[in-house]
Amino acid sequence: MTACVVDASVAAKWFLPTANEPLSAEAAALLARHAAGRLQFFAPDLLWPEVGNVLWKAVRQRRMTSKSALDAIRSLETLRIAVHPSLPVLQDAFEIARAFDRTVYDSLYVAVALVTGSPLVTADERLASALAVHLPVRWLGALL
Repeated sequence: MTACVVDASVAAKWFLPTANEPLSAEAAALLARHAAGRLQFFAPDLLWPEVGNVLWKAVRQRRMTSKSALDAIRSLETLRIAVHPSLPVLQDAFEIARAFDRTVYDSLYVAVALVTGSPLVTADERLASALAVHLPVRWLGALL
């Protein structure tokens, strides 16, 4: 795999405290491949507010400090993720959501995977299980 779409369930793991965070080592290994130039990341523009929301929840739950969350948000800019606008793939995302009874949010990532010809990598095992037979979706836990 030389490119993949990452969703917020993967990207958030790069910043959340690793204690009691399943698949954090796998997410870190994926990020290391990207940082070494061996893997290109794609995502819809929805990635940013979704990761921000996960970090906000972690602060509310006292899993991390506000400063750590803000530092994580600032570092998102350095990750060189090729971002695709959501609107051009929204109709496709809607059709995927309707056909597979998934959310349009999750389906946006799948639609970007189809446009880029790259698999979606997700830490959401239920999403991967529901779609992997039909669409290019891979569970983070099965990658390594």
